[in-house]
Amino acid sequence: MTLTPFLETPAHIQLHAAAAVFAVLAGPFVIYGRKSRLHKVLGYFWVLAMAVTVISSFWITNFGVIGPLSPIHGLSVLALWSLFQGLRHIFRGNITAHQATMRSLYCTGLMVAGLFNFLPGRIVNRSLFPEIPEAGYLVIALGGTALAIYLYNSRRLRRAVAG
Repeated sequence: MTLTPFLETPAHIQLHAAAAVFAVLAGPFVIYGRKSRLHKVLGYFWVLAMAVTVISSFWITNFGVIGPLSPIHGLSVLALWSLFQGLRHIFRGNITAHQATMRSLYCTGLMVAGLFNFLPGRIVNRSLFPEIPEAGYLVIALGGTALAIYLYNSRRLRRAVAG
């Protein structure tokens, strides 16, 4: 493992990575923790970190498919919309919709998009697996499987509670 690939990247990529790491680490506390004043304060920082992560992603154009944009930029647009919707829900007092939106944003906006960073050639992959870049595929497979199991179980639980 080496931090050299991160330290050699432009500032907007470093900002993107720092905000994303904060959002990944703070997310479980905000999303699954007890709802309190700390939840509210940490939640605002989480939303800010998500916004910085999403907005800075539009300056990352190394893997452009349609001009400078890649399919992951579609996730960025959805993440911005989800942030807006999540905030709108809570300001209107719709706690259930707020929780569902923010949980979905965490899983898809961070976890799914985050798995793409393990593809060979990406900075995360070069930092974690400098000798064996193909190991990133294993992380993607394991992470994707874990995420699929989590989503399946959470949907099953919601149906059981609703029915």
